[in-house]
Amino acid sequence: MFGDVARFLLNTLFTLFGAALLLRAWMQVVRMPPYNPVSNAVMQATNWIVLPLRKILPGGKIDWASLLAAYIAALVYVVLMIVLAGVDPTLMLPMLFLVALLTVVKWALNLIIWVTILMALLSWLNPQSPAMPLLYQITAPLLDPLRRILPRLGGIDLSPILLFVIVQVLLMVVTRFAVQMTLFGI
Repeated sequence: MFGDVARFLLNTLFTLFGAALLLRAWMQVVRMPPYNPVSNAVMQATNWIVLPLRKILPGGKIDWASLLAAYIAALVYVVLMIVLAGVDPTLMLPMLFLVALLTVVKWALNLIIWVTILMALLSWLNPQSPAMPLLYQITAPLLDPLRRILPRLGGIDLSPILLFVIVQVLLMVVTRFAVQMTLFGI
């Protein structure tokens, strides 16, 4: 019982933190203005690890410091999960690095799902919400190519549903691969 609770809490904590780091990198790619509540919250939650890494990895169009921080967080998360499973992490040392990378990919896919669902819900419930322009800016690079493929049916945009399905399939593949490598879920 304690192990299940500890795994749940670790998974929740690290997934949220990893998602914040990946969102920070994503916001830089889409050139989101830094002076909005979402950007401020993400920056404040992640500055403690990203700013020191920026001294090593200067930024450009891609925020390498945030991506490296996400990878480090994933590595710590995987080691903690392995320890909780009662396995010596040194026995799985070569695989740890690949599983940490798969964990970052999993966090990124989950982030895409969350942001897409939030955008779709707000577009139906409150399209005038101040968060809509931010969500649209974040999701546009993923949804615009799908919008070119899918026709609008009676004014209904089906691209978020297609993106959700694609990301869910990718998430199943990544999760299955990680489970096969570690013999437990990440």
